[in-house]
Amino acid sequence: MSDHASLTRSAAMASIGTAVFLLALKGWAAWTTGSTAMLGSLADTTLDLVASLATLLGVWIAAQPADDKHRFGHGKAEAIAALFQIVLISISAIGIASRAIERMFTGHQVEEVQGGIVVSAIAIVVTLALVAWQRHVIRRTGSLAIHTDSVHYQSDLLLNVAVIIALVLEYYAGFGGADALFGLLIAGWLAWGAWGASQAVLDQLMDHEWPAEKKQRFLEVLAQNPDITGVHDLRTRTSGNKDFVQFHVWVDAKMTVREAHKVMDAIEDRLHAVFPDLEILIHPDPEGLVDERGPAGKDILPPIRVTQD
Repeated sequence: MSDHASLTRSAAMASIGTAVFLLALKGWAAWTTGSTAMLGSLADTTLDLVASLATLLGVWIAAQPADDKHRFGHGKAEAIAALFQIVLISISAIGIASRAIERMFTGHQVEEVQGGIVVSAIAIVVTLALVAWQRHVIRRTGSLAIHTDSVHYQSDLLLNVAVIIALVLEYYAGFGGADALFGLLIAGWLAWGAWGASQAVLDQLMDHEWPAEKKQRFLEVLAQNPDITGVHDLRTRTSGNKDFVQFHVWVDAKMTVREAHKVMDAIEDRLHAVFPDLEILIHPDPEGLVDERGPAGKDILPPIRVTQD
């Protein structure tokens, strides 16, 4: 098992274990307190468990090597798992908001809040430990599925703090409606988190180009090769933890196929030294040939060429 696969699976398993533990605690607390905020937290944890199972499946599929039917690998399975999580988060937010609005109009008093406060405090400690491990895994792997899962659990930290504040205000400070108000705020926070996480997921599923800074660094590395006179029709994308790039280069028209092939090998070696595990497809063109219309046919190689011995 690769280091990437091992780390992502460990993070997914830790997420599942955390969700199961918190589900049992919050189920008891929601039953005894009757709190809308706690009920919202319970619903969120239930979806956490489902989402974590989807994450485990996603990272497992993404770790599978390329095969005859998936020549580019299975990296987008992580994006699909992340998208599934976003849908669940959105459903949770709608359900919690509806419940909170209903209780705002009907009125409801929470009971036995001590247990709910203790459960929320325990949830904060456990979730902090999980998020710390997830951040370590994300730094090592760049996993989109684990990142989305971590975003959800980070929102859980604020959610549990909000539950404690709501219970204290409602029960001890006599602030009627605090529980329903915080339930509504929790729903809004979940919806905002889902919207933010969706951007990275959609970028990957839609084969969004690399960030400008990354593309610029890529071109700077290309410019270090003295055997090419221009680069055009550059296309980039990311799938899971793997990057893909394809582009055309202009070379001396008098080069033989064998000589051009050696130049392409040298370019790949130089790029792999800076961008490990990059999937590269290069098309050599004789210098001056322009067979692409519009911006794709324009040279984008940096004007300052740096050569290395």
